[in-house]
Amino acid sequence: VQLVESGGGLVQAGGSLRLSCAASGSTFSINVMRWYRQAPGKQRELVAGIIIGGGSTKYADFVKGRFTISRDSAKNTMYLQMNSLKTEDTAVYYCNAVDGLLLTEYWGQGTQVTVSS
Repeated sequence: VQLVESGGGLVQAGGSLRLSCAASGSTFSINVMRWYRQAPGKQRELVAGIIIGGGSTKYADFVKGRFTISRDSAKNTMYLQMNSLKTEDTAVYYCNAVDGLLLTEYWGQGTQVTVSS
């Protein structure tokens, strides 16, 4: 499975960005997809997750009401719509996929999001 993120960039505080994660390869048994982020000098943290098929979502408290995770099954692509961005949202954002059959996780290469004040 290959995961490729895109959509990062530089935005002013209060602005919006939409990240994409395109999945390819043997994705038939992927059952969870998530967005993580890692700021300089900090540990990687979970931002949001979505259950494939069921569509249930979950968010970290620090993004609730501002970020929305979604997935287009036809395009095999996951999205993260980020609104009302804050400087503390600056980080490298990573796409993660969990294969429930093979009990394996996959990671994308990351995309940089920088929010300026």
